[in-house]
Amino acid sequence: MNHLQSLDERLNALFYFLFEDRDSRVRGWLLLDSYLPTLSLTILYLLTVYLGSKYMRNRPAYSLKGVLQVYNFSVTMLSLYMLVELVSATLSAGYRLQCQGLHEAGEADLRVAKVLWWYYFSKVIEFLDTIFFVLRKKNSQITFLHVYHHASMFNIWWCVLNWIPCGQSFFGPTLNSFIHVCMYSYYGLSTIPSMQKYLWWKRYLTQAQLIQFILTITHTLSAIVVPCGFPVGCLLFQFSYMATLVILFVNFYVQTYRKRRPEESIKSSRPNGHSVSTNGTSFKKGK
Repeated sequence: MNHLQSLDERLNALFYFLFEDRDSRVRGWLLLDSYLPTLSLTILYLLTVYLGSKYMRNRPAYSLKGVLQVYNFSVTMLSLYMLVELVSATLSAGYRLQCQGLHEAGEADLRVAKVLWWYYFSKVIEFLDTIFFVLRKKNSQITFLHVYHHASMFNIWWCVLNWIPCGQSFFGPTLNSFIHVCMYSYYGLSTIPSMQKYLWWKRYLTQAQLIQFILTITHTLSAIVVPCGFPVGCLLFQFSYMATLVILFVNFYVQTYRKRRPEESIKSSRPNGHSVSTNGTSFKKGK
């Protein structure tokens, strides 16, 4: 226990050195006062993915059809709640789209922060995306991009909630919640055979994700060009992080497209052959 307390104190000292005082409005909120729970859950996630893949290597894959239906529906509903509440909170508070400071809307800022806490917490729930891949032996879906995105987002949003829990921080989660409503509803419906003929819009999910990244980068840069008191260091970090996602995502998209295109040509040239869809695959999941 003393070792954990010592580690916690050292981490707190490091964060204070990097970012100075935390936002007092979120003090005492679940999982936020100490970094250890977030760090421990991330390490547990990475170990589970690594060891789980080894454990499942010579074992049959699980179907998990019913579990996936419940999971995807639940995450869809959580994402829909966050989307509606963020739009409602920011509109009623008169949030600016271009740049919004941390202390300009009073109680409305606290309402936004409460939704963003759920956004942070949703990132640990989404660890299950990868766990389900492991149990279903969908190893091709467990890419570096997938694991990097899941592990990093949970940790980044711990920092966001502690130092910049409202204001400019609302934009990315609002877009991402909308994307997740579409994505998880698609993945839930795709487990129902009778619904698959209506899921022609899969290709647009990938394109929407890339548009999301570009819009977030644009929104971030706009607050640097025309500042409003929001910490510039945080904006620069967000820009850098989103840039890594764009690079990795575009690389994944191009590699996937190039791999599928020859297969489509071969199959479409066969008599009575079935063409292969060249629709993009989401970088996060493919349930």
